[in-house]
Amino acid sequence: MSCNKAQEALEQATVRIETIIDARKEAIKADDAWKIIKKASTVQVGRGKKSVVYIPGAESKEEILKVSLGRTGNLRAPAICIGEKMYIGYNDAAYREILG
Repeated sequence: MSCNKAQEALEQATVRIETIIDARKEAIKADDAWKIIKKASTVQVGRGKKSVVYIPGAESKEEILKVSLGRTGNLRAPAICIGEKMYIGYNDAAYREILG
């Protein structure tokens, strides 16, 4: 359901999307997820009404992966990179911030 909300929000904002990866067809496991996450200056992980911001680094790797991976061990969807920031999971407030 959260991916549908994210898609609707992005369509309404008419933002340009460079790359889309369908998580159902191409899973991103922990090691590959960390390669993406560690490039970000901040990572905001949303789940429902809660949202937490992390700064990727060796000391925060395990904590970030714990909240960023789903039950199957894949990167949670939706995951969006905008500039140096990364947003994982859906959170209404975060998407309002992203899309202005």
